Amino acid sequence: MASARPEITAALMAETGLDEAILRDLMHRFYDRVRADPLLGPVFAPRIADWPRHLERMVDFWSSVALMTGRYHGAPMPAHAGLPVTWAHFDRWLALFRATAEEICPLAGAALLVDRAGRIARSLHR
Repeated sequence: MASARPEITAALMAETGLDEAILRDLMHRFYDRVRADPLLGPVFAPRIADWPRHLERMVDFWSSVALMTGRYHGAPMPAHAGLPVTWAHFDRWLALFRATAEEICPLAGAALLVDRAGRIARSLHR
């Protein structure tokens, strides 16, 4: 894994128990659940044609968010603007994310990810 800040990344990995393999597993399992979800699946299905590419992008995003690797280069706000979603969609997304993170990640890593996911959801919802 390449990191723009290797010392910070190493410290965060030690502190949270997170690593690239865990984040990859998290994203794959989480988005399997999202795709099967009756509320969220119909939002994602018509918008994402290349799931492998999207999942790698999400791994890069969460690697940057959780481990400060700086691997994600994008603009999440414009990508989510105008989606046909309400807070119920974000709430369901967060519930699935929390459940998946708590199953896969070490306790400290799950807590960090769930906290960051909540902040991101609130920001995107505004």
